[in-house]
Amino acid sequence: MRRIYSKALMIVAMLGIFSVSVPAQKDRKIKVLIIDGQNNHDNWPQTSKMMKGWLEATGLFTVDIATTPSHGGSMEGFKPDFEQYKAVVMNYNGDAWPQSTKEAFEKYMRSGGGMVSVHAADNAFPEWVEYNKMIGLGGWGGRNEKDGPYVYYDSTGKILRDNSSGVGGSHGTFHAFRIDIRDKDHPITRGVPDSWMHNKDELYDRLRGPAEHMTILASAYSAKEERGTGRDEPIMMVISYGKGRIFHTTLGHANESQQCTGFITFLQRGVEWVATGKVTQPLPKDFPGKDEVRVRK
Repeated sequence: MRRIYSKALMIVAMLGIFSVSVPAQKDRKIKVLIIDGQNNHDNWPQTSKMMKGWLEATGLFTVDIATTPSHGGSMEGFKPDFEQYKAVVMNYNGDAWPQSTKEAFEKYMRSGGGMVSVHAADNAFPEWVEYNKMIGLGGWGGRNEKDGPYVYYDSTGKILRDNSSGVGGSHGTFHAFRIDIRDKDHPITRGVPDSWMHNKDELYDRLRGPAEHMTILASAYSAKEERGTGRDEPIMMVISYGKGRIFHTTLGHANESQQCTGFITFLQRGVEWVATGKVTQPLPKDFPGKDEVRVRK
């Protein structure tokens, strides 16, 4: 009887452990940090709030926002604890961070951290060598041939790396444009239509950078009639930095740009991928079509 009683107690105890631990695992969300505070786009506070909302709406993420001092203010106290987070979303283009903060971020990324660069974040930190390795390609801030090749597709679909002299970063008019998927097998793009329409935005072109360990996920044609280059330009890409993963999207200039369902979908998928290495989210039913822009207010 004592043996039977002891076994029964053991079974009850085990069931108790599982009843507590399994739900705890399910309730654990991915911690994400959005960094903002300075930007050449005045709507940056609104875009941070929108991105926080889009991410938390998935049920996968919990999001904090770290805001730097305004332009010209002391940065010495800006020292986020990156190690608390699985992903850092950059909505920042402004003053340099303290050296200790830059070194902490480099360590975080090399050790397996995740980063998402949104729109003008690839304009930031032109003199920070390691940051430019993380984003792969960037623009403005005095970037030119010294910073790396101009990467684009030729008319045959071949990727060219142009090392000739020239400016790094430009764009044409603010307009809606079609995006073409270049890598259909990556977790972020898997199941996405080959082509889809993006709402009005700046189409970045002539970006330059180290372009190391970089895979282009999608491109867009920068039409000359929209004051573009007449070339297919990289629009979204993934980069590895040490053990870290980066998703870089050039999209997201204005509020209406970030309300595009395509932007939202890739933000959500990109953050999950940099944080975990996989994407579990299905393609939403309101994803844009080849000739149709779709937005969420």
